[in-house]
Formats: sequence, structure tokens, C-alpha cells
Amino acid sequence: MIKVTVDNIEIEVEPGSTVLQACETAGKEIPRFCYHEKLSIAGNCRMCLVEIDKSAKPVASCAMPVSNGQVIKTNTDMVKKAREGVMEFLLINHPLDCPICDQGGECDLQDQAFNYGGGRSRYQLNKRSVNQKYMGPLIKTHMNRCIHCTRCVRFSEEVAGIAEIGTVNRGENMEITTFLEKTVESEMSGNVIDLCPVGALTSKPYSYEARPWELNKIETIDVMDAVGSNIRVDTKGWEVKRVLPRINDDINEEWISDKTRYACDGLLNNRIDTPYIKKNGKYHSVSWNEAIEFINQNSKNKKDFGGLIGQLVDLETGYAFKKLFNKLYNSQLVDFRQKDILFDTSDEFNFTFNTSINKIDQCDFILLIGCNPRLEATIVNYRIRKAVNSGCNVFSIGDPGDQNYYYKILGNNISLLDDLINNKISESKLLKEAKNPAIIVGESALTSDISSYVISSVKNLLKKINKLNGFNILHQFASNVGSLKLGLQSKNLKQVYNSDLLYLVNCDEVSINKNDDQFIIYQGSHGGENSTIADVVLPSSAYTEKNGSFVNLEGRVQKSYKSSYPPGFAKDDWEIFSIIADSNNINLGFKNFNELRKNMVSEYPSLGEYDKLPELNYTNLTFDNKEKKDFKIVLNQIDYYQTNIIARSSKTMHDCKKIKIANKKVSA
Repeated sequence: MIKVTVDNIEIEVEPGSTVLQACETAGKEIPRFCYHEKLSIAGNCRMCLVEIDKSAKPVASCAMPVSNGQVIKTNTDMVKKAREGVMEFLLINHPLDCPICDQGGECDLQDQAFNYGGGRSRYQLNKRSVNQKYMGPLIKTHMNRCIHCTRCVRFSEEVAGIAEIGTVNRGENMEITTFLEKTVESEMSGNVIDLCPVGALTSKPYSYEARPWELNKIETIDVMDAVGSNIRVDTKGWEVKRVLPRINDDINEEWISDKTRYACDGLLNNRIDTPYIKKNGKYHSVSWNEAIEFINQNSKNKKDFGGLIGQLVDLETGYAFKKLFNKLYNSQLVDFRQKDILFDTSDEFNFTFNTSINKIDQCDFILLIGCNPRLEATIVNYRIRKAVNSGCNVFSIGDPGDQNYYYKILGNNISLLDDLINNKISESKLLKEAKNPAIIVGESALTSDISSYVISSVKNLLKKINKLNGFNILHQFASNVGSLKLGLQSKNLKQVYNSDLLYLVNCDEVSINKNDDQFIIYQGSHGGENSTIADVVLPSSAYTEKNGSFVNLEGRVQKSYKSSYPPGFAKDDWEIFSIIADSNNINLGFKNFNELRKNMVSEYPSLGEYDKLPELNYTNLTFDNKEKKDFKIVLNQIDYYQTNIIARSSKTMHDCKKIKIANKKVSA
């Protein structure tokens, strides 16, 4: 450890730390614009100046490493005068846009000008004018405000992995721009808005929508994929105005994907706000009592009862739905699968991401099997990129497409797993020598005809090298792991689809071929594809409009919180189940949400262990040797901006899709 003195306070810091980090360890606030903990050091803005003994002039603390015995001063007259001078230069060309700037109230430049500025300006000439840049439908530019901190440039290159933003010209004439002024196509591009310390880069969909102090802020969980990113939802009235990331170093650090950030406008569109029943081929709006009575009348003569839940369904809804089917219909045919896929549920180890998200960047060997992490789990893909930057080798069985890092395709036949086990290919040696290997299996490799072979082969391969914690399933949807923990994978999926009565809960990704005598209930927040074939449509709350909990792909249970309220006569899903049960004199065991959660946790204790990773237990694992399969993996095509009903209802996501299609045509 290195000993330094900061404002007469002696502290110890690790070797390699910067003066800025030492000052923060001592509890001193150092202003900065260009410095960011997750980005490389640029030393552009010079706002972090401090005084160091034996130095004739102020030093940029973000770029200066500490040395033993250093004496640092952060509040001397020299430091104060230097910071005032830097701030005066930064404001020379900055326009007086504060009253109309979307960054107002959250602007680092405003705050630091107030705290560290000199309160005067001596500049009498015209301010510099810079043309606005086009960066697509997500990022709005006001480049007159830019202070050239280059955070956006460094993020694009180092984190997003796509060098789409850079600088042109030098000195006063330097400008931040995209190459050829095209759309920024990274799935994480929206994070540059949070990084920008001024109002140069702002959110285009959120432009002029609200001021920060007008918004109600709720910390909750994202459900656009299975990662479980920590987010903050800002609402005005009942409308969700924006979604921002929350810092959680174990999951998403401080980044979120563009779909997480921008799909929220889909919560306002295509909503179901009243119950409907179909008579003579036409839908009629009815009261809740009429809708429930219609369901009960049409349920009397049915023999088979099947239920499907969608990808955005919380644990409490899944549990209550299972209870309803067991007690009212005496049926076990409840499932969450909306496509041909099969998981091994003999042990939770078999369907979770056991390496854990925060340890992926420590891996030195990664094998992808039938997955496209960039589109299926953007934050996981970012972690893989971090591992690659540290020297990790990435291989793939199946072609995952562009992943913004180098990887090698071994082939597309699943029989390559046997070759790895039997040391028939050169990559076997790399896997054997790896200290932290990870094998990531995607849903494209888990179809019912090959799932058991893939899972058993990967387990046997990792057992051979004594690295079982490298077994990972990459789920695509937020409800998958929770549904598996609740036992919502039925033995016969086709029987569920063909049931006399089919109850769909937020289930929009499966195409139902309705039989003439089949009675379908659709319960959801949006008018999805399957609502058009239903006999009854029941309006329910979206994920931001109710309390709940979700299990992310690594088995971590996290609570989500109500940040808005549903439109019209829509109700929470569990309330609807309770009303149906009460109308049939059935007691589900709960009368409110707290009782529901209490019952669920008592029956499934692991679902009450919030924000914890499950402990790995290999004692009950089975290792079967399945017959070798000769099967070519073809990855499922993913329309990134349209993966769920909320995203498909989002105008912003539609705009992104249109531009992506247009850019493909131009490049072709």
C-alpha cells in the first residue's frame, strides 16, 4: 500500500491508483467532466486540478498516479483559481440554453459552474457555432453545448465495441461526430446520454417531455430480457416518461440496453383497458362480472384445460395461475414455453447461468452453443467483450453473426461436443488448460430433439476438467427461470395448445391454430396477436404497473415495484385469478398481494431469497451419456427491436427497425 496525505489526512491506497482516487478515498470531492470510472483516462477537461507539493503548477488528478509520501491539497487558492479559469474557458462557447435544455436539473456543467466557477465572463466575441449531427432515432444532438470530454467516443470504442463516434479537426475546431453521419447502431448506444456531462447528447424520444423534478422515480427491474438489469422508472402521472440504469456491479454495472431504455413508450400504445367478449364474431365491451360469467358458462362442458404464460410474467402471477388451474380446473397443464424448447428440470443447476454475470469477464475460454448473446442478452455480451479484451478465447458452435469481438466458429454440428470430450480437435487442449472456462448454451440448441444430448454432453465435458461452474444456459425471456422454479414446464406442450379451454396470460409469441370448439381466454396488457382469436379478452397490468418479482438467468430473485398504474378497468393478474376463483366458490389461499407472496415463498423458499445468487450444489447432479447426435444448429432469427408485445407497441422501436432495414439495403 502507498501512503499519501490529502489535506492533512494521511491515507493508504493501492499501487496504481490515481491522485483523484486517493482524494475520493479521503472523502474529498473532486470535480470532473472527462473522467469516468468505467472508461479509459483521457485528461481532457482539466477540471480535476489539485496542488501537489514540489509541483510548480496544478496537476490533473485523474491522470496522475500516486507515489509514496505525496502531499496533495484540494482546496488552496491556487486550486480554486485554476478551476475557475478552466470553467471560464469551458463556458466561453457554451450557449445559454439552460431554460430549454433537457439536461437542466441534471447537468454536471450547471452544478460545477455553481460550485467551482468564478461567477463572471470576460469573453466578448461571438460564440462558436457547430452543426448538429444525425445519430439516429435515439440520440438528439446539440453540439454547440459539447465540451469535448470524449466520454461518448471512449464508450463507443471500449464498452459498446463499435467505433461509430469519433472526433474530427483539432483544437477549437474539433467536433464529435459519427462516421459518414450515419445512425449509431450499437444495442447500447443510449448510454452515451447518461455519460454526457452537458446537454450535447440527449434522448430524442424524451425531448421536451418533462423536467426531472416533475417526475416520480421508482427503482425496479427490467424485463426486456432475462438479465434482470437494475433500472429506475421515471413517471409523470400514469405515463412512463423514461427508463434509466441503476448501478449494480453484479449484473449490469451502470449500463442498460437500448430496448430496456426506449421501449417504454410501448406502455402507452395498443393497451387493453376494458374486458371484451366475442359474440357472433364481434367483440363487445362488457363489465368484469359479465366477462367472468361468460368464462364460467363456457367452461362447464370442457374436459381439457391448458394454460400458457408469456415472457413478461412475474413469479407471483405464475404461482397464482398454477393455483387457479390446480384448484378450479384440476389441471396440471400449465406451461411457459411459446416455442419448441425443453429444459432439464431435475436440478436447478441444469437451467441457470452458473458462472454468474459478474464473473464472465474473468473467463479465459468461452464456448457459445447455439446462442447470439449480442441480441439475446446485450449486457452478457458486453461482459464477454470485457473478457476478450483481457485475452479470453471465444469459440462458437453455430453462427451467431456479428458480436463486436473476435470469435472462431468451430462448425455448426452438435457432434463437435463429442469431439471436444474425446480430444479430437485442437480447442480441447485450450479448454483443458483454461482456469475459468464457460460454456454458454442458447435456446437454439435446446429444441426438444437435441436438448437432453446437449445438456448432458456439456455437463460431462465440464466434469472431465472439473469445472462444472462453467455450465450456463442463456435464457432469452424474463419469466423463463422463475417459471422453471415454479414447475411450469408441462410434460406435453402440444396437449396444452390443443386443450378445450386455453387460457393465455400475456402470451403473444406463439401462433395458436384455434379449433372450432376451442374456448380461448386472453389476459394481457396489450392487444397482442393472440387477443384477436380469443373468445374473452381480459385487461391486466403491465410490468411497471404492479409489484412482483423475477428470477434472472443466473437464478437471482429480484423484486420489481409498481411505478405507474394501469389504464381503464385493467387489474393485476392475481386479482383477476382471485375474482374467477371467488365466482366459483374456490379459495386460492390469498386475498391480497402480500398473502400471495407469503404463500409462494412458504411453498418455494428459494424464491424469497432476494438479491442472492443460488449456491451451487453438485451432489445431486446426474451425468447421463446420451447417444451421439448428428444435428446442425441453425440459430433462431431474432428481431431485436420487436421481441415482445411492449417493444412491438413502441414507436421508437419501430423507428429503429426501419432504419436498420434501410441501412442493410444501402450496405448491400
